[in-house]
Amino acid sequence: MYYRFCLLILIIAGSNFACSKSDQTATGSSSGTTTTTTAYADLFIPPAITGTSFNLTLDKSTKQFKTGAATATYGYNGNSFWGPTLIMNQGDDVQINVTNALSDQTTVHWHGFHIPAIMDGGPHQIIDAGGKWSPNFKIKNNAGTYWYHPHLHMKTYEQLAKGAGGFIIIKDPAESALALPRTYGIDDIPMVFTSRRFNTDNSFDISGAYGDYQLTNGTMNAQVTLPKQYVRLRMLNAEIERGYDIGLSDNRQFYIIGNDGGLLNAPISVKRVKIMPGERVEILVNLGADALGSSIDLKAYNSGQSFGFPGAEPATTGDFGSLLNNKDFSLLNIKVGASTTNAITALPAKLANNTYWTNADVTNSRTINITGGQAGSAFTFDNNTYGFTKINQTINLNAIEKWTIVNNNIFGHSFHVHDVQFKIIARSSGVVGDHESGWKDTVYVPLGETVTVIAKFDDFSDGVNPYMYHCHFSNHEDGGMMGQFLVK
Repeated sequence: MYYRFCLLILIIAGSNFACSKSDQTATGSSSGTTTTTTAYADLFIPPAITGTSFNLTLDKSTKQFKTGAATATYGYNGNSFWGPTLIMNQGDDVQINVTNALSDQTTVHWHGFHIPAIMDGGPHQIIDAGGKWSPNFKIKNNAGTYWYHPHLHMKTYEQLAKGAGGFIIIKDPAESALALPRTYGIDDIPMVFTSRRFNTDNSFDISGAYGDYQLTNGTMNAQVTLPKQYVRLRMLNAEIERGYDIGLSDNRQFYIIGNDGGLLNAPISVKRVKIMPGERVEILVNLGADALGSSIDLKAYNSGQSFGFPGAEPATTGDFGSLLNNKDFSLLNIKVGASTTNAITALPAKLANNTYWTNADVTNSRTINITGGQAGSAFTFDNNTYGFTKINQTINLNAIEKWTIVNNNIFGHSFHVHDVQFKIIARSSGVVGDHESGWKDTVYVPLGETVTVIAKFDDFSDGVNPYMYHCHFSNHEDGGMMGQFLVK
């Protein structure tokens, strides 16, 4: 925690106090143009599986990230890092057969899904080494970008860091009726952002919060050719802790069309969007006026962020150090190729007709305080460390609840609630951003801020099996920054 306290002292004391900082720099260009010396690699596009029955096998693998030895990794279905994209339809009854070929236990959580607690894949639905788990449920979520990942307590960080995860795309009739890019891997691109640090033998160093090398879909220095038209980028932050402030290298506008729980009511024009661990954002980028063969970078503009932004620490080494810290760096080099047949060349004016819960609908309110973290101690909620059998909240079925998350403590956090999509109604720092106007299951709570959300806990009740709420920094989650609630 030294550099986090160091930054806080800098804010209070000004220039009379100094933190040490290496002069190492991040990989990638911090300017608005693409360097010609970068050796790009083709962006890996995860294979897609469609239907109502899905088979997933998690196993050990290796991947050649750097010169020398291959890196030991995890992957689903024979992939060397990450797993296949599961494409499902709203209203379908699906079954997923998960086989654990690891020598350790695991779980698989369906992040963002509204499903029974016993099917949720949290810490309680353990799959033993060599075992199999076959959950089945109806798809109730809106069309959108979701994901699956391990959720084994005290092993989430390690298993996710080694590459265990994958996208889920849900389709529904309302989204399908819109003129949007949706040809998977051509004009509709899933992108997972993360970073890794390597030991001298090229194994992953998972001792710290941040990586030194940016990975997009598990690809270092990733490049992709996209058609000269509107393209859809489905972006997921699957970092251990780092946040991203995303924009394009020529500072052009792009359009947010969806976030965690599906489409917004209308596109939102922006030049930057912040995305924290666990969050998803869908954007449209117009390449229609770009010259064939030209290129542009999708970048993280992470330099100069306010204190508490994960990845803004000054250190380049140590638990909270990284060569990417407090830097602008490239996430993806985009080359412009020929347009496709039936290319999308116009932006829809309207996307969805979401109606949201308001204060007038609330039947119960509760406050959750972010606590702990002092002098290197674990972060917690309400001074309670996670307990496997401890129930922290009990919620009535069909309750419409207002949750206020208070963070006056050390650092920002990414707050995730299982089972529900919620509406963010207030931030103590000011107006809720337009990009947050849709349904959410994960929300960033900066240092010194209070965030209020409203959700309805409907459809599923269970007096035994809990859902989770937790920080989606997996190192914080593994450290006990997690609570449990029953809906009954």
